Amino acid sequence: MPSKRYKKALELVDAKKLHALNSAVEVLTRFPKAKFNETVELAFRLGVDPKQSDQMVRGTVPLPHGSGKTVKVLVFAKPGGAADAARAAGAEHVGYEDLIKQCNEGWADFDVAIATPEAMSEVRKLGKVLGPRGLMPNPKTGTVTPNVAQAIKEIKAGKVEFRVDKTGIIHAPLGKTSFSAQSLIENAHALVDSVVKAKPSAAKGRYLKSVTVSSTMGPGVAIDTAHIDERAKAQ
Repeated sequence: MPSKRYKKALELVDAKKLHALNSAVEVLTRFPKAKFNETVELAFRLGVDPKQSDQMVRGTVPLPHGSGKTVKVLVFAKPGGAADAARAAGAEHVGYEDLIKQCNEGWADFDVAIATPEAMSEVRKLGKVLGPRGLMPNPKTGTVTPNVAQAIKEIKAGKVEFRVDKTGIIHAPLGKTSFSAQSLIENAHALVDSVVKAKPSAAKGRYLKSVTVSSTMGPGVAIDTAHIDERAKAQ
């Protein structure tokens, strides 16, 4: 049974209307607020076949105003300079064999995992454990790097990762309901631009089938992808 707050939010949404990106975000900011600071996210339904390796869509984007989320970072690094730099940069968990063992046993009290290239010889064995959870370090997303301090700084500042799931959908956060409409709009444009740029050359037909913005406890607001296509052509 929908809550009174959800019903009031739904009254602000015209289910038959497609909004420009800015307008969709502004509609969402007028929803009645929940008792907690909800996450705002964009959902993209893509015209790709994720089963084909050449149609995988993934990447990272630094949100101009951050994600509003406190991110727990784990760094796999052998004892020494990189491990010390990771601790100094604010990583919550730093280690090597001990953390690999903990992860193998099912522990996952972190949001992002970073590894030095040297550590990857053993960390890659965690693929079956961390991969399905979207936590496996990957050079394409900047989470396999010798410069762990810089990677931590970017992630803590609001760099988010996006990845298409097996149904062809990307869910990615763009901020919190406590953000101003302008901050959410600027974050949304950064995220949309990055997803558009990540279009695989092997993808045929319409790439953005639908895009929706929503909050954790609120209804979705549909976005007119034609506006996004026009913006992409202008860049």
